[in-house]
Amino acid sequence: MDFSGHRSRVIENPSEALSVAVEEGLSWRVRPRSGHGSCSPSQSSLSNIGYNSHAQPWFHSKLSRDEAQKLITQHGLIDGVFLLRDSQSNPKTFVLSLCHTQRIRHFQILPVEDDGELFYSLDDGNTRFTDLLQLVEFYQLNRGVLPCKLKHHCARTTL
Repeated sequence: MDFSGHRSRVIENPSEALSVAVEEGLSWRVRPRSGHGSCSPSQSSLSNIGYNSHAQPWFHSKLSRDEAQKLITQHGLIDGVFLLRDSQSNPKTFVLSLCHTQRIRHFQILPVEDDGELFYSLDDGNTRFTDLLQLVEFYQLNRGVLPCKLKHHCARTTL
Protein backbone atom coordinates (compact mmCIF):
# COMPACT_ATOMS: atom_id res chain seq x y z
CA MET A 1 0.00 0.00 0.00
CA ASP A 2 1.09 3.53 -0.66
CA PHE A 3 0.36 5.95 2.20
CA SER A 4 2.57 8.77 0.91
CA GLY A 5 -0.21 10.94 -0.55
CA HIS A 6 -3.52 12.26 0.71
CA ARG A 7 -5.23 8.95 -0.07
CA SER A 8 -3.92 5.41 0.27
CA ARG A 9 -4.08 2.90 -2.57
CA VAL A 10 -3.28 -0.75 -3.21
CA ILE A 11 -0.31 -1.20 -5.53
CA GLU A 12 -0.68 -4.15 -7.90
CA ASN A 13 2.58 -3.74 -9.86
CA PRO A 14 5.40 -5.57 -7.97
CA SER A 15 8.08 -3.19 -9.27
CA GLU A 16 6.14 -0.14 -8.13
CA ALA A 17 5.42 -1.81 -4.77
CA LEU A 18 9.12 -2.47 -4.24
CA SER A 19 9.95 1.11 -5.14
CA VAL A 20 7.40 2.46 -2.65
CA ALA A 21 8.54 0.01 0.04
CA VAL A 22 12.16 1.09 -0.40
CA GLU A 23 11.20 4.78 -0.40
CA GLU A 24 9.09 4.38 2.74
CA GLY A 25 11.78 2.28 4.38
CA LEU A 26 14.37 4.98 3.89
CA SER A 27 12.22 7.57 5.61
CA TRP A 28 11.51 5.72 8.86
CA ARG A 29 14.08 2.94 9.18
CA VAL A 30 17.11 5.12 9.82
CA ARG A 31 19.92 3.20 11.48
CA PRO A 32 21.85 4.84 14.30
CA ARG A 33 25.38 5.65 13.24
CA SER A 34 28.19 5.33 15.73
CA GLY A 35 31.74 6.40 15.03
CA HIS A 36 33.14 3.96 17.57
CA GLY A 37 32.90 0.90 15.32
CA SER A 38 32.87 -1.56 18.21
CA CYS A 39 31.14 -4.19 16.12
CA SER A 40 30.95 -4.99 12.43
CA PRO A 41 27.85 -4.09 10.39
CA SER A 42 26.96 -7.76 10.17
CA GLN A 43 26.90 -8.18 13.94
CA SER A 44 24.95 -4.97 14.38
CA SER A 45 22.47 -5.96 11.69
CA LEU A 46 22.07 -9.44 13.13
CA SER A 47 21.18 -8.00 16.52
CA ASN A 48 18.61 -5.71 14.85
CA ILE A 49 17.19 -8.71 12.98
CA GLY A 50 16.88 -10.61 16.26
CA TYR A 51 15.23 -7.73 18.06
CA ASN A 52 12.67 -7.17 15.31
CA SER A 53 11.88 -10.76 14.43
CA HIS A 54 12.13 -12.75 17.64
CA ALA A 55 9.28 -10.73 19.17
CA GLN A 56 6.97 -11.44 16.23
CA PRO A 57 4.31 -14.15 16.61
CA TRP A 58 5.29 -15.70 13.25
CA PHE A 59 8.92 -16.28 14.28
CA HIS A 60 9.86 -19.69 15.72
CA SER A 61 13.51 -19.67 16.70
CA LYS A 62 14.59 -23.29 17.10
CA LEU A 63 11.87 -25.08 15.18
CA SER A 64 12.93 -27.99 12.97
CA ARG A 65 11.63 -28.54 9.44
CA ASP A 66 9.45 -31.45 10.63
CA GLU A 67 8.05 -29.42 13.54
CA ALA A 68 7.29 -26.54 11.14
CA GLN A 69 5.38 -28.92 8.88
CA LYS A 70 3.39 -30.29 11.84
CA LEU A 71 2.51 -26.81 13.05
CA ILE A 72 1.36 -25.65 9.61
CA THR A 73 -0.62 -28.88 9.14
CA GLN A 74 -2.40 -28.21 12.46
CA HIS A 75 -3.65 -24.95 10.90
CA GLY A 76 -5.43 -26.93 8.17
CA LEU A 77 -3.09 -26.65 5.16
CA ILE A 78 -4.63 -23.36 4.03
CA ASP A 79 -2.95 -21.32 1.28
CA GLY A 80 -0.79 -18.58 2.76
CA VAL A 81 -0.25 -20.10 6.22
CA PHE A 82 3.38 -19.40 7.13
CA LEU A 83 6.06 -19.13 9.77
CA LEU A 84 9.70 -18.08 9.86
CA ARG A 85 12.38 -20.00 11.70
CA ASP A 86 16.13 -20.31 12.08
CA SER A 87 17.74 -22.62 9.55
CA GLN A 88 19.11 -25.70 11.27
CA SER A 89 21.31 -26.70 8.34
CA ASN A 90 22.75 -23.28 7.46
CA PRO A 91 23.69 -21.01 10.40
CA LYS A 92 22.97 -17.27 10.05
CA THR A 93 20.13 -17.91 7.61
CA PHE A 94 16.42 -18.19 8.11
CA VAL A 95 13.68 -20.26 6.48
CA LEU A 96 10.18 -19.24 5.44
CA SER A 97 7.84 -22.25 5.65
CA LEU A 98 4.69 -21.67 3.59
CA CYS A 99 1.60 -23.67 2.66
CA HIS A 100 0.30 -23.52 -0.91
CA THR A 101 -2.08 -25.96 -2.61
CA GLN A 102 -1.98 -28.20 0.47
CA ARG A 103 1.80 -28.56 0.21
CA ILE A 104 4.32 -27.07 2.59
CA ARG A 105 7.35 -25.49 0.96
CA HIS A 106 10.46 -24.10 2.61
CA PHE A 107 12.26 -21.03 1.23
CA GLN A 108 15.72 -20.11 2.45
CA ILE A 109 16.18 -16.46 3.38
CA LEU A 110 19.79 -15.60 2.59
CA PRO A 111 21.88 -12.77 4.00
CA VAL A 112 23.24 -10.47 1.29
CA GLU A 113 26.00 -8.01 2.12
CA ASP A 114 26.43 -4.86 0.04
CA ASP A 115 28.81 -2.01 0.96
CA GLY A 116 29.02 -3.24 4.55
CA GLU A 117 25.22 -3.33 4.91
CA LEU A 118 23.44 -6.61 5.60
CA PHE A 119 20.17 -7.38 3.81
CA TYR A 120 17.92 -10.44 3.61
CA SER A 121 16.50 -11.89 0.41
CA LEU A 122 14.45 -14.78 -0.94
CA ASP A 123 15.58 -14.22 -4.53
CA ASP A 124 19.41 -14.10 -4.49
CA GLY A 125 19.51 -10.39 -3.66
CA ASN A 126 17.16 -9.02 -6.32
CA THR A 127 14.67 -7.96 -3.63
CA ARG A 128 16.42 -6.98 -0.38
CA PHE A 129 15.12 -6.20 3.08
CA THR A 130 16.89 -4.67 6.07
CA ASP A 131 15.12 -7.03 8.48
CA LEU A 132 12.74 -9.97 8.56
CA LEU A 133 9.79 -7.83 9.60
CA GLN A 134 10.15 -5.78 6.42
CA LEU A 135 10.41 -8.99 4.37
CA VAL A 136 7.21 -10.44 5.88
CA GLU A 137 5.29 -7.18 5.46
CA PHE A 138 6.32 -7.00 1.78
CA TYR A 139 5.28 -10.59 1.02
CA GLN A 140 1.97 -10.10 2.83
CA LEU A 141 1.16 -7.48 0.19
CA ASN A 142 3.04 -8.94 -2.80
CA ARG A 143 3.50 -12.49 -4.04
CA GLY A 144 6.89 -11.78 -5.57
CA VAL A 145 8.86 -15.03 -5.97
CA LEU A 146 6.50 -16.97 -3.68
CA PRO A 147 3.63 -19.15 -4.94
CA CYS A 148 1.15 -17.03 -2.92
CA LYS A 149 1.05 -14.08 -0.53
CA LEU A 150 1.68 -14.61 3.19
CA LYS A 151 -1.79 -14.56 4.75
CA HIS A 152 -2.01 -16.33 8.11
CA HIS A 153 0.92 -16.80 10.48
CA CYS A 154 1.34 -19.79 12.76
CA ALA A 155 1.58 -18.51 16.31
CA ARG A 156 4.05 -20.09 18.70
CA THR A 157 2.63 -23.12 20.49
CA THR A 158 4.00 -26.12 22.30
CA LEU A 159 4.15 -29.15 20.00
